[in-house]
Amino acid sequence: MAATDRTGPGSSPPTPASIPELIRKKRDGDRLEDAEIRSFIQGVTEGTVQEAQIGAMLMAIRLRGMDLGETEILTRALAESGQQLQWPEAWGRLLVDKHSTGGVGDKVSLVLAPALAACGCKVPMISGRGLGHTGGTLDKLESIPGFSVVQSPEQMRELLEHAGCCIVGQSQELVPADKVLYAIRDVTATVDSLPLITASILSKKAVEQLSTLVVDVKFGEAAIFPSQERARELAHALVGVGARLGVRVAAALTTMDSPLGRCVGHGLEVEEALQCLEGGGPPDLQDLVTQLGGSLLWLNGQAPTLTQGTARVGATLDNGSALGQFRAMLEAQGVAPKLAQALCSGSPAQRQGLLPTAPTKEELRTASEGTVEKIQALPLAQVLHELGAGRNRAGEPLHHDVGLELLVSLGQRVSAGTPWIRVHHKGPGLSPRHRQKLQEALTLSGGEPFVPDPCFRELILPPSMRG
Repeated sequence: MAATDRTGPGSSPPTPASIPELIRKKRDGDRLEDAEIRSFIQGVTEGTVQEAQIGAMLMAIRLRGMDLGETEILTRALAESGQQLQWPEAWGRLLVDKHSTGGVGDKVSLVLAPALAACGCKVPMISGRGLGHTGGTLDKLESIPGFSVVQSPEQMRELLEHAGCCIVGQSQELVPADKVLYAIRDVTATVDSLPLITASILSKKAVEQLSTLVVDVKFGEAAIFPSQERARELAHALVGVGARLGVRVAAALTTMDSPLGRCVGHGLEVEEALQCLEGGGPPDLQDLVTQLGGSLLWLNGQAPTLTQGTARVGATLDNGSALGQFRAMLEAQGVAPKLAQALCSGSPAQRQGLLPTAPTKEELRTASEGTVEKIQALPLAQVLHELGAGRNRAGEPLHHDVGLELLVSLGQRVSAGTPWIRVHHKGPGLSPRHRQKLQEALTLSGGEPFVPDPCFRELILPPSMRG
């Protein structure tokens, strides 16, 4: 992808200021020039900018913001810090992807990538690890013995030819500058910066040479942004910068107050994703997969309407074609063929024997009768993090067997003493503090049973598709 030249014919770019001067300039609320942004990212890539200086610049951007032009150049500079992926020309209109801003129990990518491949798309999904309390797609997949998320650009091309999709990590060759910024954002309280999020997401997608991207922007108590209004700001930034980069981007606003699906934790979420790939699983998970997938097919011109796109994705779950693509992806990314077959054809009990299994399973019960009004995702995720399902620093090992199952649903009427959650952990038992925190996550009311609202709330379309 070529850089945008804003200096005009016959002129030379300005000499970038020193890094402290750039930090001071952004700290004071001034706009950074294109050459200054590129100079900073070049220094990050080459390792000449100190970590303290990177943290200071990230905080300055977090506090002062960036306009769409600055965010576009930051995105381009990050994308150009490494190798660009190259694909056969015939794939051009078929290259699509999805990204999520992170949630609790969000295993959509595991289902959606193979479902889109079953629709004829090519899905070169570059995913991340857990950030804060949210689970990472790569961490979930690594609970499958043999699955390798480390794939070179050349291997990614082979994966797409063979399986139609791949889910891989951010290699050293691809967007290396973003990898540095991403790690420092997590420890400098700058995760929620709109321009930094936008540039991080879209730089990885820019190197994929995509035709169309849909971003699942979550809002709610367990999301980066609690309010729908703030999430909408990010959605518009993503869509706007995407258009400047020549990528058709749409952003879905979805709720993240309660966990998505019924399972949270790496191995348990893989098993639940397999249920969805068979056309079953929790209704909220299946609905979000088909809505996001349908949006992509519609935006990419592979379905005449959103409704027809949604139906087409749903059909791949019902007829087994998405499951077949998932199995092909597993084998192509290192899983033994016999294990891949067993995972994709076995019963839930058999699958649990093939995936990491915690030695202790502990159920908590409801204290009273009532209707399940609320199940807060954030405290559940925080407890699991403390039990070993998350990291406190990059590179720490995870316990892929730690997780939980929700045994009740929102809107369900329960009696006193009903088991409502099953926690999988290392033992010997949950601490009183963990028990209290989990119990406080459940809210019962005296109201009538109800059907919960879908988590898919709004779709922000690219300018070319707005009526």
